[in-house]
Amino acid sequence: MQSRTPAARSGRPRSTAADTAILAATRAALVELGWSKLTLQDVATRAGVAKTTLYRRWAGKNELVVDAVAELFDELRLPDLGSLAADIEGVVLQFAAILARPEAKSGLMAVVAESTRDDALRERIRCSIVERQKRLVLEGRARAQTRGELPAEPDPEQAARTADLIFDVVAGAVVHRTLVSAEPADGEWVRSFTRVLLVGLAGAEQDS
Repeated sequence: MQSRTPAARSGRPRSTAADTAILAATRAALVELGWSKLTLQDVATRAGVAKTTLYRRWAGKNELVVDAVAELFDELRLPDLGSLAADIEGVVLQFAAILARPEAKSGLMAVVAESTRDDALRERIRCSIVERQKRLVLEGRARAQTRGELPAEPDPEQAARTADLIFDVVAGAVVHRTLVSAEPADGEWVRSFTRVLLVGLAGAEQDS
């Protein structure tokens, strides 16, 4: 899987503290300035680093914002609440809460828009955000199978395709609800969505 930042170069080792400061400064700038007014110079000043430090790590503003937003989604955890339905509701509520944050909202919508004409940026979004968060689907299905809520899938390729589909359905629905429709993904909506998803899951398992 592609790393979030450019490949390591020879010379002085990367500073984890500098990376952390830069990504935090990027999110702060997104909140205060928004996407259009954010500049690498502003981020460097906030992070207390030279502008050249940013360019050694990121090709430009788009890539920097992708990685700053990706860190937010890395906060997602699949709760163990005793049932597949409860686990889904728990993680979807977390996801919606992250998308409601101004730095996630402005950053994600901006880089997605930019990626429509930048294949490399689209690939970075896929690797840094989408592929990393598919772990939640894999973890949830494995747990549900252990509980006996879902049957085991002996075919790894089919299991991977099903996991991709589940992720697309969940991510697409929540992003559309919160960022496109600008409606709240509150408890009532999440429960209704989970019921629909479980009906679809039951059908997919029967067909596989």
